[in-house]
Order: sequence, then structure tokens, then C-alpha cells
Amino acid sequence: MLSIYLSNRAFFGKHIRRTPIMKLAKLLALPMVFAFLLGTATYASTTSHLLQVSVSGTVTDASTGEPLPGANVVIKGTTQGAVTDLQGNYSLSAEQGDVLVISYVGYLNKEVTVGTATVINIELEPDIMSLDEIVVVGYGTQRRTEVTGAIASVSSEDITAVPVSTADQALQGRAAGLTVINNGSPGTSPTVRIRGLSTVNNMDPLYVIDGVIAAGMGNLNPSDIESIEILKDASTAAIYGSQGSNGVIMITTKKGIPGRVKVDLDAYWGTQWNNNRYDVLNVEQYIEYASSPDVTTPPPVITDPQYASRLSGAETNWQDEIYQSGFMHNYDVAVSGGGDNSTYRISGGYVGQDGIIKTTGFERYNFRANSEFKRDRLKVGENMAVAFGSQVPEPSSGGRSLLEHAIKSAPYLPVYNPSNLGGFQGPSSPIDGQDAENPVRILELNSYNVTSTSIIGNLYAELELFEGLKFKSVAGVEDIKLNDDQFYPMYNDDDLGNSTHAATSATIYKNRSTYRSEIFTNFLNYSKTFAGKHNVEVLALVEYNSIDKTRTDARSLNAITNDVKELSNTSSNLASRTTEYGRISYLGRLNYNYDQKYLIAASYRADASSRFGKNNRWGYFPSFAAGWNIYKESFMDNVGALSNLKLRYSWGKAGNDKIGDYAYATTLTSNMNYVINDAAVTGTTVSGAANPDLKWEETTMTNIGLDLGLMNNQVTLTAEYYKNTSDDLLMALTTAPSLGVFSGSKSANVGSVQTQGLEFQAGYNDYEGDFHWSANLNMGTFKNEVLSLGGLESVTISQFENEPLTRLEVGEPLFYFYGWQFDGIFQTQSEVDNYMGGSQRDNLAAAPGDFRIVDVAGPKDANGNATGPDGVIDDNDRTKIGNPFPDFTLGLNLNASYMGFDLDVFVQGIYGNDVYNTNIYDLEGMPRLFNSGVAVLDRWTTTNGGSCRRIRGWGCSPCSAC
Repeated sequence: MLSIYLSNRAFFGKHIRRTPIMKLAKLLALPMVFAFLLGTATYASTTSHLLQVSVSGTVTDASTGEPLPGANVVIKGTTQGAVTDLQGNYSLSAEQGDVLVISYVGYLNKEVTVGTATVINIELEPDIMSLDEIVVVGYGTQRRTEVTGAIASVSSEDITAVPVSTADQALQGRAAGLTVINNGSPGTSPTVRIRGLSTVNNMDPLYVIDGVIAAGMGNLNPSDIESIEILKDASTAAIYGSQGSNGVIMITTKKGIPGRVKVDLDAYWGTQWNNNRYDVLNVEQYIEYASSPDVTTPPPVITDPQYASRLSGAETNWQDEIYQSGFMHNYDVAVSGGGDNSTYRISGGYVGQDGIIKTTGFERYNFRANSEFKRDRLKVGENMAVAFGSQVPEPSSGGRSLLEHAIKSAPYLPVYNPSNLGGFQGPSSPIDGQDAENPVRILELNSYNVTSTSIIGNLYAELELFEGLKFKSVAGVEDIKLNDDQFYPMYNDDDLGNSTHAATSATIYKNRSTYRSEIFTNFLNYSKTFAGKHNVEVLALVEYNSIDKTRTDARSLNAITNDVKELSNTSSNLASRTTEYGRISYLGRLNYNYDQKYLIAASYRADASSRFGKNNRWGYFPSFAAGWNIYKESFMDNVGALSNLKLRYSWGKAGNDKIGDYAYATTLTSNMNYVINDAAVTGTTVSGAANPDLKWEETTMTNIGLDLGLMNNQVTLTAEYYKNTSDDLLMALTTAPSLGVFSGSKSANVGSVQTQGLEFQAGYNDYEGDFHWSANLNMGTFKNEVLSLGGLESVTISQFENEPLTRLEVGEPLFYFYGWQFDGIFQTQSEVDNYMGGSQRDNLAAAPGDFRIVDVAGPKDANGNATGPDGVIDDNDRTKIGNPFPDFTLGLNLNASYMGFDLDVFVQGIYGNDVYNTNIYDLEGMPRLFNSGVAVLDRWTTTNGGSCRRIRGWGCSPCSAC
């Protein structure tokens, strides 16, 4: 069109000459043109009523088709318009040519020109920037632009995108700084950590569901969740004072929306399996291995002809016998709706999941009712849920895991033997030379079931006293009852009469536990804007929380029959215990911002907990934060693509009272035997020493953050740096024997740990048109270091095969792996005798085939520093051999949807951590005769310098040779 326009102008405007006659014609035409225009205006004014149109239609969500009640439809440039009703319908009178402006909170405005059509239906697109505009924080909400703390949000779509039995499993990889490690059989809660480890005690975050502090979120139906916020820094977590040092996970459940009744139905089916197997010896290989005198004395089953038939039996792959394909299915239904003054949502759900290990599984039924009612300035409501769960966990036996039994069991033994009591076959130690149990018998013969009933919810009332000032009162409760029933029948797996694995009595366990938490919160909230730019929000709160826990354990035997699974007085044991906990809290919080540019937040909380001594029962937790919304400055007006640029800083203190109850008090222990008058009597003595000065574990948190948004927040980036220092960590100090303390220790605040790291979150979201897609990436790093152990140099935390495994040491990461370093294998006795002057042989009974231990260090000097290699191999040469913490964690979420079909791709992972694989010890360690991995066929012998070596009773850490 541009080229045609220029061509026409050149032809008519440049090549036609203007003559006097043409000028005269133009002058004569002017009155005629004026008269025509005047007549047209008069006609329009007299016939305008003919162009007026009665317009009606429906306003809906463009992506879901759901009606939008309360949307505004206004004629542009006027105050005339209408508001959609509960079904999203509107009607109004307009003129042809008028422009209708349609607006709704959380959606992009849309303009439509009125023509001749009388029905105009409008679809509104979600406003990406507004979708996450409101976030849930402690005791309220905030606009995203006003947040000064480190908060990561996980949407309901992310939670339900992955088929999981518990909602906390779905958090894996969803937020920077959040680590989730799934554990065990279906229904088992995962390990959740926020920004690494800040204590040597309970590291679990605080869970808050609809304002109720909860024991966890494992009983929550994922389909009931509206959003999850992870509070990671002092500005957000210190709001919860004594319970916030490990971070806070805020869960908000779905509520009803005014409008027509809405019914949601969701279901899925699936299966899961594990095809990975350790490559262990088959029967032929096992006989070859067990026959070799360099391994052990060959058992009679190998050498005695009378047992030859035993070796010609089964070829059993015990791993295949314990694994299965696990079916999983889920069904959810919800009904929601409401009117101008009330909303409701009622839901029910069922999830069933079979484990990949036979007999294990999980079932849960969920029911929830959320409702709210308004009348003038009063608002009341409730959030209530009940769940019924049943879990068959993965069993263990004899101190070994099920997989360990499967790895070690002899492959020539069959799974079943109808002639044996119970119907299963196991080894006979004098004949087979080992005692690994039949793992299928452990699974199928025994009975192990944990059932639970949980109720969680609250009732609340909110009254607006006057404009800007609201008073809210909330009463919440969580009540959990657990029944743990176990039955182990009489059996005998040993068909050769040696009773290697047998039970002459059935054992019955019935354990009962209850958990009841009550919380009562009252607070005043004042929110006001002064002079149009000064925005102030003040919160004053008082809260009381009490927890009562009970547990009763009962056990008895039955030597008569396996058919009766009830308790009796036969060899019975009975024990019970009760603990009580109370906490009272006061909180003040101030949020201020000037024109949403300059942000300040401050809070101060005081908590008193029954878990601490009378001298330090109160803890005080301040926090301060500031933010600068740079993109709202006038000098950023010309940066067209920028939609968000904010700099944040926060500092504060939070506590940890997740320690044992009564640790400050003198405790007693019974069943102590003492001789009085030549007779044994039972008495009671002091178990632990009192410490009335026991106080809070306290974490000081510093956080610096940057938020960036481009193209109406279609592109987002968040970067955080944090440093947390935890002081007064609770540890057990050894007491002098002269004090007569039975436990030999008392609790004291002596430890200190520092954790720091970086977090990044980047995303792209395209919601335009029928095809929507998004990509979100998060990455996090953390590094922790022990600063103090109260004067102690180090503390051993755990062991494996009676050898140190993890350790605490000043200057090192928490729980680092501890052991010897190795440098090859001794090939001859001469090498053993000459290595380090024979010190390894003398101190550790080394022999050809054992690893050479590296001479790392000698005894410590007076200052506790290592003196360097000393030419002697001993316990001083144990050192740091690994770090269990990753260099960084990663999560990548890709979503695409088109016309009701969607695709989710989720990738999560960790990098840089060391793993201590104890299965290597079972597969290649050869401490005694068991089935092993095929690598032992290339073991070290006097004629074969293989890569594998035997462990001569003292154990070691795996190295590259394993």
C-alpha cells in the first residue's frame, strides 16, 4: 500500500498543472462541501437513537472456559457499564462505535468495539504478572511486588503434575534451595530440607496448613492444594520465631469461587517397576566361589557328597523374587461454588499405590470441606479435613534390610518348601555356611500394617472494626491416631533340623500412639494508605500452642497357634509414655512502602517454650528487611521490556525448639537391679543430669535477592545469596562418672554451624493463543561448616560394621564421611612387612590382598592440629573421605498445552555429592561366606592380583578399586 500511495501521489500531485479554471472550480465547491458536512451532522444528531444497541454476553476465562463473575464491562471514556453475574453474564445499552473495556482481577484488560451484533461474548487472557501477585506469608498475604523476603512458590498445577501418594513428594526439584529425598515404601514421608542443614538435631521445616501448624503434609490430598510457599529467610521465617530456623512450608488449600456450581473430577492410573538388579553369582559361580579356600573354609554343602542334591535344586534370583510391578491409581472429586456472601468447596479423594517390593503398599481416603460466609463487616469460615490411611511398609529382619538378605542368600536354595513350618526354605548354617534369611518369607509370612486417622482444620472469624482495622481469631487443631499392628507367626526355614531361622512362638505387637495439637491465635491487622503513596500494614498477635503425645506398646507370645493374632498374658510386655508441650507467643510486625518503590519490613517475636529450662524459657527473634522496586523509578520509564526489577535485603534471627521434651530436667530410669541383703531388687536411678540453663538453638539469617521480569513477566529471573549461622546447638556432653548419671551425659548448648549458598530461578511463560508453554529452571548451592563443638575437637555420629562412618569436626562439613584412604593392594607378604616399617601389619593385622592405608597424620599437637605423616598406620590416619552434600541441586519443569491437552516434562537432579554405598561391602567385601557380586570372581589371590580384596574384620571405606 505504501508504494501505491507514493505512486499515486507522484502522478496526480506532480504531473498535473494547476490552471486558473481549476482554482475557480475549487472555490465554487467549498460552499457545497460545507453544506454537505452540515447536513450530515444534522442527520446524525436526529437519527442517533437509531444507532443505539442493547448488548449482552458472557465473560469467560480464555483457557478454561469458566465464567468470570464480578467482571467489569464499561463503555470507554464513561462511567456507564455493567458487572457480570454469577454465571458471567452482562447486559447494557451502547451505541455503535462505542468501545467496551472489560476488566477482571488477574486477567488482561480487553477492548471490544460495538457494531451491529447484540451478543458479544468475551474471553479474557490471564495476566501473567497478576497470577502470582498475591503470595501467602505468615499470618496474612502480600502483593508480590511488596515482598522483601526469599519466598519460592509452587502452584497446584506443579503439585498434581506428578503422580505421587503424598504431597510432599511432589515438591522434589520444584524450588531453588529445597531438597526432597524420597524414602522407602509408598506412603513414607520424604526427607525435606530448606537451604541445607543448620543444626545437628531435628532439621525438618515447619509446616503450616491454612494457618494451622501441622506435624507434616503427608496426609494432605495433593488435589486439594491451591499453592505452596516456601519461606526461606529471616524476613519470612522469623515470623514463626522459635520454629522457623529450618524454614517454613506454607500450604493453602483450594476455596470455592462465587458462581455456578462447579464439579471437578480427576483420575489417573499407572504402574511403576524397577528393572535394575545387582549382578550376583548364579549357582555355578557360587559353588566355584565357595569352594575356594582363599575365601573361607568351604561349607559341607560344597564338600560332602550327601548334600549334593541340595546344590542341584533351584536357580533362584532372589532380587526378582522380591520385586514386582506396582499398580497405582487415584480418584478425586470436588464440588465448589458460592454466592455474593458465601463460598464453599467439598472434596473427596482416594489414592492406592502398590510398592515395587511385594506386599508393600499404601492407601488413603481424603475428605475436605472449606467454606466462608460474610455478613456486613463480619466474616466467618472453616477449613476442615479428615484422612484415613493404611500402609504396609518395607520390613527388615535380623538387623538387615530386605535387599541385603536378597543379595546374600544362596542362589541354589528354593523360595518355598511345603514340608517346612510356614512353607519357606532357608539356609542351614552348619551345612550351607551362612545365615541370610529368606526375603520372600519375611514379606509374605509376616504381617505388618500401620493405619492412621488424622483430622486437621480450623475455625476463624474476622471482624472489620473500622476501615483498615481487622480483628481475627483462629482456633486450629490437628489430631492423629496411629495403630501399628505386627504379627510374626511360628515357622522353621531349616529343613535339616538346625533351626538356623525358626520361631517356636508367634509374636504379636499392638502399638498405639496419638498426637493432638491445639493452636489458638488472635491478632489485629491494620492496613492503610496515606496521601495516596504511604502504605502501612501493622500486625499485633498473641498465640498459644499445646501438643499432647501418647504411645502404648504391647507385645505377647503365642506358642499354640498362628491363627490367633490377639494379645495375651504369655510372655507379655507393656509400656506407655506421655509427653506434653506448650508454647506461648507474642508478635509485632510492620510493613511499610512508599508508592511501592521503597519497602521496609520489620518484626519482633517472643516465644516461651516448655522444652527449655526456667532460666532461658523465653526466646526473642527480631527481623528486618528492605527492598527497592527499581523498575518503578521514573528513570526506568523508557526501558520498555522491563516489567520488574527489585533488590531485596533481609536479616533476622529464628529459633529451633524441635528437641526432646524434658531435656532440661532430671530424668529417671527404672528396671535397675541392685543387691540388698543378698537379694536382687529392682529400683530406679537418675538417667540424665538436669540443666536449667538449657536454651534455644538460634539461627542468624542474612539474605540478598534480586528479582527481574521482562515482557510483562513472561521472562523471570530470581537470584539469592544467603548466609545462616546457627549457635547454641543442643548436644550431649559427657559427664564425670563420679556424678552417678546413668546415661553418662547431659544436654547443653555448645555447637555452632554456618551454611551459605546461592540460588537461581529462571522461567519463561507464554500464555497467548491456544498453545501455551512454559519452561522453569531452578538451581541451588549450599556449603556448611562446623564452627564450634563446645570445646570438643570432633564427634563420631554413626558407624557401619563397627567402624566410624560419619563425623562432626570443626572446620569441616556436617556429617562428612570418615575413614581411611587407600593406595593399592598388598601383593606379597614382603610388601606388608616393608610398608611403613610393618606398622599396618602390626596395628591392623594386614596381609597380602588387603589395601595399603595412606599415612595421613600422626597424633594431634597441644593445639589440636595434625602433626602430619608420622610413619605409623593407626587410628590417627582416618580422615575425611567424602562429603554427602551436593555441589548444587537442579530442577527443570517444561509444560505445554493445546486445546485441553497438556504435556509435562520434569527433570530434577543433584551433582557433586559423595555416596557411601554399603551394598558394595555386601557385594565385594567378602567378610564371610554369602552370595556376592560377580566382581569377586576377579578377586585378589596369590596368583591373581585382581581389583577386589577381602576385608579382614576391621572394615574400611570403599575406594576406586571397589
